[in-house]
Amino acid sequence: MIRRRLIFFGQVQGVGFRWTARMLAAHHSCTGWVHNERDGSVSMEIQGEQQSIDRIIASLNEDRYIRIDKIESTDLPVEAGETEFRRI
Repeated sequence: MIRRRLIFFGQVQGVGFRWTARMLAAHHSCTGWVHNERDGSVSMEIQGEQQSIDRIIASLNEDRYIRIDKIESTDLPVEAGETEFRRI
């Protein structure tokens, strides 16, 4: 189990990114949150198995409306007791 903070840059707002991320996270049993930033990027904290997180990122990259140009990633401590993935 890992937790990662990701910041996505590109065409990531107004294209269903947060909704898609939430559905993918639920499908892969990941928890955390996703949020639009004022600068046009999207921030995400996601917790789950490494393989699941990698699959979610790959699926976001394959979406026909989303265009990810760059991802900044930081490892974080796991948050015990978190039970859902939400849009904020």
